[in-house]
Amino acid sequence: QVQLVESGGGLVQAGGSLRLSCAASGRTSSILRMGWFRQTPGKEREFVAAHWTGGITQYAQSVTGRFTVSRDNAKTTMYLQMNSLEPEDTAVYYCAAKRYAGGEYEYWGQGTQVTVSS
Repeated sequence: QVQLVESGGGLVQAGGSLRLSCAASGRTSSILRMGWFRQTPGKEREFVAAHWTGGITQYAQSVTGRFTVSRDNAKTTMYLQMNSLEPEDTAVYYCAAKRYAGGEYEYWGQGTQVTVSS
């Protein structure tokens, strides 16, 4: 099992920055890929960014150039640096992890609220 805990959310003005963290515990050596997702009320949860253990990263088009995903050397903490935030980025942000290349994400955090004021 893997446990994920997000932190770093909050309220920020448009144009500002926030850095989210996702701390993984448990069988972290089994994690192949970690990702960030976000969700607003009444909408489907959407992909934001992902980080493969080998260092490959992937971003949603809406955040490319503004957000950066990274992991620490121990591969137990994932970060999401969010710059040039827009009100449309307001959402609950979730961290997720999986052990295999295919299939769905298996483990999810509880989420952290990000609110961007205009």
